[in-house]
Amino acid sequence: MSGSVSSLGSSEISSQISTVEARLQKPITQLQAQEATDKADISAWGAIQGSLSTLSGSLSGIKDVSTINVRSASTTLPTVATATASNTAAVGQYDLTKVALAKTQEIYSSLQGSAAASVGSGSGTLTFDLKSGKTETVTVGSGSLTLNGIAQAINKVAGGVQATVVGTSGGARLVLQGSATGSSQAFSVAGTGAPAKFDYTASAAGSWTQAQAASNASFKINGVPVSTSTNSVSSAVSGVSISLVGSGSTELTVGSAPGAIATVVSTVATNLNAAIAAIAKQTAFVPASTSSASASAAKSGPLLGNFTAADISNQLLSSVSGAVASGVTSNAIGLTVSSTGAVSFNSATFATAYAANPTGVTALVTQIYKNLNSVSTNALGSAAGSGSSVNTTGNGANKGSIAAQIAAQNSNVTSLQSEALAISKNNAAQLQILLSEYTVAESAQTAASTTDAYLNIFTSTGSGSTSKG
Repeated sequence: MSGSVSSLGSSEISSQISTVEARLQKPITQLQAQEATDKADISAWGAIQGSLSTLSGSLSGIKDVSTINVRSASTTLPTVATATASNTAAVGQYDLTKVALAKTQEIYSSLQGSAAASVGSGSGTLTFDLKSGKTETVTVGSGSLTLNGIAQAINKVAGGVQATVVGTSGGARLVLQGSATGSSQAFSVAGTGAPAKFDYTASAAGSWTQAQAASNASFKINGVPVSTSTNSVSSAVSGVSISLVGSGSTELTVGSAPGAIATVVSTVATNLNAAIAAIAKQTAFVPASTSSASASAAKSGPLLGNFTAADISNQLLSSVSGAVASGVTSNAIGLTVSSTGAVSFNSATFATAYAANPTGVTALVTQIYKNLNSVSTNALGSAAGSGSSVNTTGNGANKGSIAAQIAAQNSNVTSLQSEALAISKNNAAQLQILLSEYTVAESAQTAASTTDAYLNIFTSTGSGSTSKG
């Protein structure tokens, strides 16, 4: 009697285990592939969300067009006058003639030995009486009086009169100048004690000489005389600030200047175009190339066929292409949408349209703002009471369609990861059972082989023979 027990080698066992592992891994691989797809969707929505957030931020520039300055002011001779205009200024031309600048009062003392030389001794005060009724008193310290000391004491008060010392080849002079222009800023000087020698009034100049009298600015605007205490005039023409620079005549022109509005509209158009392009990229389909030189497989964006993404893009485009206000259309102001969905803006066309119908253009820009703001708010969401800020957490008044998409995909990813983890744990348990069975089988095979070898000793036929005689 003889027998044999067959056995698997270690390499065969390893091969079989690898086969089982590969079979068990297939559902995990499928789940991981789906997870990667969902994560690609989340990333795509993030890109769209970012571009829409940029667009939403730029919309604040056209939220209230009435606050944007649409007037310009210029003069033919800036050496005579310059001007700026506010949003309320009326368009027109104005003749500024016989311009004379407002001036400060200026007086200077008789020659003294030098700025630092003594001009008397003792203390006292200098009181400046302004024509406007204001009085300022300066205390001059005791001791040797000098022009420098007096000037420093006056300037320390920093009031309606300022002092300087001017040196000449013949000596030094104390110069007093009013701090403000206008005839109401004329002043007189009354001294007590040692400084009494510096008394001055218009009728009793004493040792002073008047270099320049305080005077108002004067000019005519379209023949109407105007007088003002300063060289900055804001009441002559409503909404226009005029700065008088020199004597003479010039022409002032107030015109339409929609450049500021055009700039913010252009920014919105650029960001709108970027948002639409971002959606197009994530929903695009690129067919396979049949060229032998550059053959390629078909490609598609992560959100190809996604209704929400396509709907946001369509709403953004229609917010512009379908906008009409006061008979003015987007095309009329240079804001156009091409057949491919690209948005462009022509500032020259906008300027022409604004000059012809500023009210209508303003109304249209406001309408476009409302349209785009509604779309972006619905897509991005808004926290309760916070306007159009992005909300991806689901908290607040409006979660937003993009946040809802991202939340759904994140939920899918979490579910897939949990399922893959559970399968992985189950696979590990099954492999452990299989390994245990192989271990038992190998132990049994070893025992059987030992028994078979032992039995063969007793059952095998011997090689020798015995005979009887």
